[in-house]
Amino acid sequence: MSHAGDAMTPFEVLAHYEQRSLAHVAGAPEQIEAPGLWRGIGFRVDQRHFVSSIAEVGEILTVPPLTAVPGARSWLLGIANVRGNLVPVIDLRDFIGGGRSTSGESTRVLVVRQQGGSVGLLVDEVLGQRSFSSEQLAASVGEPDGPFSRFVGESVSQGGIDWGLFSMSALARSAQFQQAAA
Repeated sequence: MSHAGDAMTPFEVLAHYEQRSLAHVAGAPEQIEAPGLWRGIGFRVDQRHFVSSIAEVGEILTVPPLTAVPGARSWLLGIANVRGNLVPVIDLRDFIGGGRSTSGESTRVLVVRQQGGSVGLLVDEVLGQRSFSSEQLAASVGEPDGPFSRFVGESVSQGGIDWGLFSMSALARSAQFQQAAA
């Protein structure tokens, strides 16, 4: 490498850029955990706002083509091929008992890892990453909504919106969720 004051050759400039690039791994700032900060993915089902731990949501997809499953409950929309893996897609609103979701431009599928594979949850809208401080979490209140209370232990208020802390693992463990046959 050239000394200070010397002009670098084009090769040295590229090598310097490569070193700087390798020192800053893509996504690194998102991997840094701020003390007392809880992060999750916000989403909407009907008029309710929820957030699930960022560790519980593997990826977010637009609604993929689905193959229907004969003899399944109405909330099992079908099976999707996601990069060679078969993923059942569940209409979360219908599963909870709020009626069938209508697909729109904002409709998304949250892919959730669970024991034995992944499952996709159809939601009305994904609202991006949300962060809550330990003070906000400490001020959380119990979930008032009966149908969701099985999977939402508490709600946190932020920006005038009550965010239900939705446990994907509690959903995946529920007996009703595991019984998709009609």
